[in-house]
Amino acid sequence: MPKLEGSCHCQAVRFSVVSHTPQPYQRCYCSICRKTQGGGGYAINLAADAHTLEIEGREHVQVYHARGTEPHGDQPSTTERHFCRHCASYLFVYEPSEPRLVHPFASAIDTPLPTPPARTHIRLMDKAVWVEVEDTPEDMLYGDYPDLSIEEWHRRSGLYQED
Repeated sequence: MPKLEGSCHCQAVRFSVVSHTPQPYQRCYCSICRKTQGGGGYAINLAADAHTLEIEGREHVQVYHARGTEPHGDQPSTTERHFCRHCASYLFVYEPSEPRLVHPFASAIDTPLPTPPARTHIRLMDKAVWVEVEDTPEDMLYGDYPDLSIEEWHRRSGLYQED
């Protein structure tokens, strides 16, 4: 099971986490990912074991709670999007209702990540019109969220990495 190392752009924050599911296969085009990540109109999150998360420079980390998301309406979401307060690099997402998981952004990972055999494009209903989806016949396209979790996708694909 690989240990992933990550950091922000200015290096004020460095982190490590262990992941059974290191394939950066899922591109999210939701308005939050699109507007906060700024690259390609999508963001890629991985899944990792929250209890293994180690953060150096935690005092430089800020948390963003998106508003205007379902089912919260105009209230802040419970999902925590952690970023560096100096350079604004997004680092990882944590959802308190899933305490065993943390979702590092692939863009923050410094460890070489494997190339996925196919990609899953999600929340295409929120995709900006100027964004072209680079997909292959093997890719899966979803207007909303798929039923398959990151762990389930890795297991089904034979890419889940055991202890």
